[in-house]
Amino acid sequence: MDGHSGENGHSGAGDVDTADQQRRWESQRREVIAAKEAALRQSRQDEHERATAKIRRAVERFRAAGIAPVPLRARPFSGRGTIRTSLHGWYLKQDRSIAIDTDARYLVMRVDGGLAARLRGADPEPALAPLVVGRGARDGETFDLDELLEKRLQDPVGS
Repeated sequence: MDGHSGENGHSGAGDVDTADQQRRWESQRREVIAAKEAALRQSRQDEHERATAKIRRAVERFRAAGIAPVPLRARPFSGRGTIRTSLHGWYLKQDRSIAIDTDARYLVMRVDGGLAARLRGADPEPALAPLVVGRGARDGETFDLDELLEKRLQDPVGS
């Protein structure tokens, strides 16, 4: 054996090729994952824009029908009771877990339930509006956004 041979008597060039192939494969894999993530983000954004347009029309219809916005209250992530918010709008679900505000923002009515939130109130962050409400939720209950908005027009959830 010469000084350039590996343990098994091979030159080691195959090891370099394998390492290069591995690096190229990992790089290509990262690029594919990044492209898929970008496409998913764009798809979610497109869905949000379509859903928000529907919500804007619903807000106009609620107002035209004389359905006044109500003060919205959120539930803490843990614990009981509700926490006041500075928001007014309409609940989309009877359990008041989902709402839209007067600015046509889609809200999941959950907030931190700490002492400060209980004393001063807290506003949930607007979420990306979906075309199918509840998709992927643990309870398996899903609603087409159009149907849910129409249902609330016919039967609003009170304050």
